[in-house]
Amino acid sequence: MSATASKPTAQELADFEAQCDAWFADNVVADPGFMLPLTFMEVSTDQQFDFLREWQRKVYEAGYFGMSWPTEYGGHGMHPAYQRIATRIMKSHDAPIMINAIANGWTGPLLLDIGREEDKRRFIKPMLSAEEIWCQGFSEPEHGSDLGSAQTKAVRDGDEYVINGSKIWTSLGDRADYMILLARTSNDAGQSKYAGLSFFLAPMKIPGVETRRLKKLTGEYGFTQCFFTDARIPASGLMGEEGQGWNIAMKTLEYERGAKVNPVGGYFVKEMDVMRVVDLAREARRGGKPVLDDPVMRDKLVDYMIDIQALNLNNQRRRMAPLNQDKPMGLALMNKLARTELVRELTEFSLQFQGTRAGYYVGDEAAQDDGYWHRAYLNSFSATIGGGTSEIQRNIIGEHVLGLPKTR
Repeated sequence: MSATASKPTAQELADFEAQCDAWFADNVVADPGFMLPLTFMEVSTDQQFDFLREWQRKVYEAGYFGMSWPTEYGGHGMHPAYQRIATRIMKSHDAPIMINAIANGWTGPLLLDIGREEDKRRFIKPMLSAEEIWCQGFSEPEHGSDLGSAQTKAVRDGDEYVINGSKIWTSLGDRADYMILLARTSNDAGQSKYAGLSFFLAPMKIPGVETRRLKKLTGEYGFTQCFFTDARIPASGLMGEEGQGWNIAMKTLEYERGAKVNPVGGYFVKEMDVMRVVDLAREARRGGKPVLDDPVMRDKLVDYMIDIQALNLNNQRRRMAPLNQDKPMGLALMNKLARTELVRELTEFSLQFQGTRAGYYVGDEAAQDDGYWHRAYLNSFSATIGGGTSEIQRNIIGEHVLGLPKTR
């Protein structure tokens, strides 16, 4: 936020909300003529990519994205209250997702937090406008969730680093201009494995970088595997010093997991609206009656509605320090686990009362809402894995919130 951004009055916020509502009413395209992805991890076709990239640019240039980020780096320097309203209005109009998630959700906040001045001025504005797309090079094929065992190597050669290795599950890797890359600059057996890692802002469209698309359960190609073969990146892309990569990666994951927030606005994943599930249960029939008439189904839906309301209220509570004195990081650290698992459960529940239609998928004439609920369910698993699996999140909460001993 700009240092001069003062807290707006209630009238100023009301006027802005009306203005914002009118803009999105005029500019959101309800049906672009093709299927839009539910998350940034599912961008599969050129048509989807071009549409979403143009949409983010349009929202940014209209002033409704990056609203509280500093003007000197391309933001709009406004009070965060304006961005919260704009994002809420986007959701109310079911606007498309913002595509540049790795840039705007994790890398931009990281740069604003600890980045060099020249990097902030060079990278942040093209991130906001989606002129430059970013991806994340953390996970590797042989190491699963053990990020500290990454083996992709970066060897200093004058003013460059030579990169060799492979990264996997790289969303938008085939379309990205830059990657946040965790690579090993030292393999000293006497060191901790974490001490040999370094963090880079690495260009992707250079010789020696190859990407291969990975087909997912949904039939979409949101992920890639990236191969580096003697790829040369500028030494100026190193963030911090050699050997500081683990600490910088952990700061990045704080943003990815929602433990720290510097909201750029919009959203990168379509949130499940429980009321759509209620409507689905009202339309579905069992024994000639609406499924919603079943008291067991109604009870389950009410439980989900309570859970969602609790998460939303906790999101507000976490901004109020006096309400978090007992466990200051408790709500922040549980947010990613609780939300992703709830969405997985809710989308699975939505399939339970579709009857025989639950056996159909996208493109099948008998599929409910053209297979939307199946896509949502299958897509929900990626969010429980990315940024640390649900098992890893439970370990983090156990150790850092509940004070349990570290697992071995």
